[in-house]
Amino acid sequence: MAPNLVSLVMRFLTPDMIGHIAGALGLDRSDTSSAVAGAVPALLAAFSGVAARPGGPQKLADAARQETGTLDRFASLLGTTSQTSSVTERGSQMLASLLGDREQGALAGAISKYSGLGSSASNSVLGMLAPVVMGTLAQQQGARGLDASSIANVFANQKENIVDALPSGFGKLLGNAGLLDSLGDTAKRAAMAGGEATRAAAASVARTIDDTRRSGAEAATASSRWLMWVIPAVLIAAFLAYLLGRPAEQAVQQGATAVQNLTVGGIDIAKQVSDSIGTLRSTLADITDPASAQAALPRLQAATAQIDRISGMVGQMSDAQRKVLAGFVNPAMSTLNQLFDRVLTIPGVAEIIKPTIDVLKTKLAVLTA
Repeated sequence: MAPNLVSLVMRFLTPDMIGHIAGALGLDRSDTSSAVAGAVPALLAAFSGVAARPGGPQKLADAARQETGTLDRFASLLGTTSQTSSVTERGSQMLASLLGDREQGALAGAISKYSGLGSSASNSVLGMLAPVVMGTLAQQQGARGLDASSIANVFANQKENIVDALPSGFGKLLGNAGLLDSLGDTAKRAAMAGGEATRAAAASVARTIDDTRRSGAEAATASSRWLMWVIPAVLIAAFLAYLLGRPAEQAVQQGATAVQNLTVGGIDIAKQVSDSIGTLRSTLADITDPASAQAALPRLQAATAQIDRISGMVGQMSDAQRKVLAGFVNPAMSTLNQLFDRVLTIPGVAEIIKPTIDVLKTKLAVLTA
């Protein structure tokens, strides 16, 4: 079975390590976490493109060979400003050699738009992560596997893993920049992921409303079979149900119109929340054992980073906006909490994803307050 390179890299990039990187670069930890969540699969997508070109696999093998042992000493390489600069410069030179200036710039631009970091900071993050990605590849393959043929095979088997790890909506940014071309049809799914998540959330709301109305209709049909003296009681019950149902429908309507009310700093908060929740629901539903939990971890971390960014914007919202946001998120929490509880009871899963879920719950609580 082919290794999941995204999971291997993210296993090394723990929250503590990401905090270390943010501190070394002088960046906000939350923004850096978002940048890392997008940059790792983006780098692997770009390297997949290199692997598809004539002579590309050998270039990748040579680059990975130079990073043999990097993971073992990476933290120590960030001890001083000069050491940090040396790592990022080496990584940037590697990217320039493998990708070229145009593609490297497009990659940094996509990371900047997604994470909120500036262009220079995004380039620094990419320069920092390139040795980590190559070091992971070198560690996984071993000295004997660092040849053109082996590298070509590795990247040929990474398409699904790369797409699955792309944060919601980020695939479209990469696709527009032409950075997913090497993934073929798989790239189309990445570019459409954000829209599908939004449509799925809307469909779920529509089904809920439809089920409620259908239940009311069935209840009305059944009531006709009772004696006439029961009809007033049924009508009263239906009226109460209608009154109780109105807040839910109003919440749905608020959610549908929240796009224009939840734009902060030019960022569409409503869409980001909808995308994140859609990603969480689909990702959690896919977890059935420790292996699938490990594969899902990068997506959970990416969603956590996105929600963390949104949580950081709550202070910029008006009271009315915060109420709309809470009304938008609260209806989804029951399903999410059930999914959280389900996956955490699966043997061997809690130790893999519970720390991420605990952080995620804390960030979501800020949105529902």
